[in-house]
Amino acid sequence: MNCCLKLGRAGWWCCLSIFLAGPAQAEESALTTLTKKILLQRADYQQRNSRGLTAFHDFQFSNGYPQSGITFTNRVVDDAGRDWIPTHYDHGNALAVADVDGDGRLDLYFTTQLGENQLWRNLGGGKFENITSGSGVGLKDAICTGASFADIDNDGLPDLFVTTVRHGNHLFKNLGGGKFRDITATAGVAYSGHSSSAVFFDFDNDGLLDLLVLNVGVFTTDQSGPGGFYRAYTNAFAGHTLPERTEHSLLYKNLGGGRFREVTREMNLNFTAWSGAATVVDLNGDGYPDLYITSMQGHNHYFENQQGKGFLDRTAAYFPKTSWGAMHAKFFDFNNDGRPDLYVVDMHSDMNGRQIELAAKMDPRIEKSKSEAWCTAQYDESFLQGASNSIFGNAFYVNEGGGKMAERSDPLGLETYWPWGVSVGDFNADGYADVFIAAGMGFPFRYAINSLLLNEAGQRFYDSEFLLGLEPRPSGEVEIPYFTLDCSGADRAHHLAQGKTGIVTFPGTVSTRSSAVFDIDDDGDLDIITLEWNYHPQVLLSNLSEKKALHYLKIKLVGEKSNRDGLGAVVKVHSGGKVFTQYHDGNSGYWAQSLIPLYFGMGAETNLDKIEVRWPSGRHQTVTRGLDLNRLLTIRESAD
Repeated sequence: MNCCLKLGRAGWWCCLSIFLAGPAQAEESALTTLTKKILLQRADYQQRNSRGLTAFHDFQFSNGYPQSGITFTNRVVDDAGRDWIPTHYDHGNALAVADVDGDGRLDLYFTTQLGENQLWRNLGGGKFENITSGSGVGLKDAICTGASFADIDNDGLPDLFVTTVRHGNHLFKNLGGGKFRDITATAGVAYSGHSSSAVFFDFDNDGLLDLLVLNVGVFTTDQSGPGGFYRAYTNAFAGHTLPERTEHSLLYKNLGGGRFREVTREMNLNFTAWSGAATVVDLNGDGYPDLYITSMQGHNHYFENQQGKGFLDRTAAYFPKTSWGAMHAKFFDFNNDGRPDLYVVDMHSDMNGRQIELAAKMDPRIEKSKSEAWCTAQYDESFLQGASNSIFGNAFYVNEGGGKMAERSDPLGLETYWPWGVSVGDFNADGYADVFIAAGMGFPFRYAINSLLLNEAGQRFYDSEFLLGLEPRPSGEVEIPYFTLDCSGADRAHHLAQGKTGIVTFPGTVSTRSSAVFDIDDDGDLDIITLEWNYHPQVLLSNLSEKKALHYLKIKLVGEKSNRDGLGAVVKVHSGGKVFTQYHDGNSGYWAQSLIPLYFGMGAETNLDKIEVRWPSGRHQTVTRGLDLNRLLTIRESAD
């Protein structure tokens, strides 16, 4: 499919490729200037076309990073930087969120490929302190990827699972006070491969959270590089066409006592595609969590839970066409009809052979006659491996009831460009869930924007990142230094050093991989924090609370018979004849699972009638007391 034919911003960005090819040293200043000029033009266009937008958008995000105290920087392996080749290392890293020390504030965990993962304690008011030293979760030079928080033993403390590329996955038990102990070996989850993300969910509703580990596929050789990473195959990006490089995703059943048993085959979870993420929901309403698993180079699959006794692949029944190059997915109710809809973001459909060829040469020149080649997916059938039932681009499935999921990404305004992950939250607190999409490629590609799509009363989504100050970035950055070469010395044989002398710094564009949405500064509105690729995070603070009277409710679930985190619960908030529904899955962003209280924007509603909770245990609970707005409400599971 020609990506120039995609609707909205996706086509706009694709057709700008003739201007914004991968950066080169000689053109850094000109490229940055041109990119910013185009961004400002897009901002003006978005402003002029916002006149019909009724969703509240008179608020802004500002740069809270300088005051946050955060000094973490993500660092990438050479195969994703100075020796860049098309491989899966550039898929990046995760940011996960949880209250690790029980002080009531949400803390941050960042992963990195080189260097050390870092745990940052929330001090309140948008400030954080580094508590990695002594926490036991640093994992220096472990080539880390994903991270997920969950309470595996129901002791009230969030434990942590971290995935890596061939350095072994790690499970950390939370000891309290910001300290953890590595229990990987005794837990039985010490798999070492090409893992991406991990999802905790209770597939058999026994009150213990089980674990699904997603694996990409074998994309590395046994040759090691600086920092302990394994060098990628030169044809890594075509690995899905080679059966011998298949790597199964793994399902572990929680046995209690901090021990797990691998039950993938036993539960008939046959998934061999190159996977990055999964999202959980009870789609058929039988009380058991079902799975939708993405494939970054092939078909996605939907597995229906057979009441805890196994899984049945029912993709064709619900999703006859799926995105071909999906990176992340999230179920949420976009139109408040009580039914879970599904958003799938597809990055690899926006990545084609011509782009990779030019990027590999670090060649910023694209002749006008070749601009169409840049925009056209050039892969043949041997690469696509049967794509007749695929969608090229994002997909949004509207749940019409009765098992019918209708794909509506184009008319609903949900196409974006180079997306990695989705974070859902009601940013304007109007009662409808909005979407932030982390995007971009970084070195050696051109700049691409992050997206914030405001939900127009469940009718469509509206591009609003320029209206809200997210683009151009509040920090003003487009390019950053990526690496240096000693062109007269140790690096003189490097292909980028040819024709250059001395120490030369090579730039690359900034880009985002993972994100999380929560009230960072405790003012009642939702803020955004990101994990940037090869750079420091963004801390994006909303001033919505200064622009309108807020009506909201935060809900923290505490399971008793169910798992302690309440993952898998369905929460319905009733107010003035309206019902707001959320499924608690912990899916916070790209390659991450977090423990964040559910946030319900209530729009103009000022009173709550009742809250209904359907717990994973099967219990139904109705809360009618203590229903004050604008606060955190803790709901403990009890028999109704």
